[in-house]
Amino acid sequence: MKKLILAAVLLLIPGVLPAAAEADRPHWSFEMKGGVFFPDSADWSRFYGTSYLGEYGAALSYKLLRQVEVGVEGSYARGTGKGQQPRHTAAGADPTGEVNYEQVPLNVFVLARGVFNENQWLVPYAGGGYTRLFYRQRVKGQERTEGSVNGYHARAGVQLLLDRLEPGTADDAYLDFGVHNSYLFVEGRYLDARVDTTSSGSVNLGGTSVLGGFLVEF
Repeated sequence: MKKLILAAVLLLIPGVLPAAAEADRPHWSFEMKGGVFFPDSADWSRFYGTSYLGEYGAALSYKLLRQVEVGVEGSYARGTGKGQQPRHTAAGADPTGEVNYEQVPLNVFVLARGVFNENQWLVPYAGGGYTRLFYRQRVKGQERTEGSVNGYHARAGVQLLLDRLEPGTADDAYLDFGVHNSYLFVEGRYLDARVDTTSSGSVNLGGTSVLGGFLVEF
């Protein structure tokens, strides 16, 4: 009888160990980020007095595998300037005045992270997906222009593992909140979201972002 029990346990171990490892790995990623957005429009600095906007956002993703995840991301960017208003609905520009521009891109993405060891110092990653960009322009004393447009985005970056710098804090975060790993990261992102104008062609409301932030896996 003892031999039969031992044999049954040995047969179960190969199935139990992978299940335990699967349960112990992180299943979610959450990140907060901020940086600068460089619009694709060549005339942006003429309209707004600067070539970039401040941008910040957050993302939440689910890990299908340890290295592959799907998620959603939202960010916000705003610019204020004086001069001619760049139209998104027609060619040319409007008379001078105070111009305010806001945009909110919402992204659905697939991301691959090159992590093969939980103690890995640097983790490269890359991904991309669908974007729905919401925008609004207002010129003082005139009607505002707003709308939304479909597009796509791609991003890549590198993560720096913080756990090994403060192992005691990392252990406490895991025991108290279920946080497996925490990282600082930098990334570049390109957004293409085009709106048709009354003339031939289209205007890309997207551009390039350079961002940094904090990521936790749980």
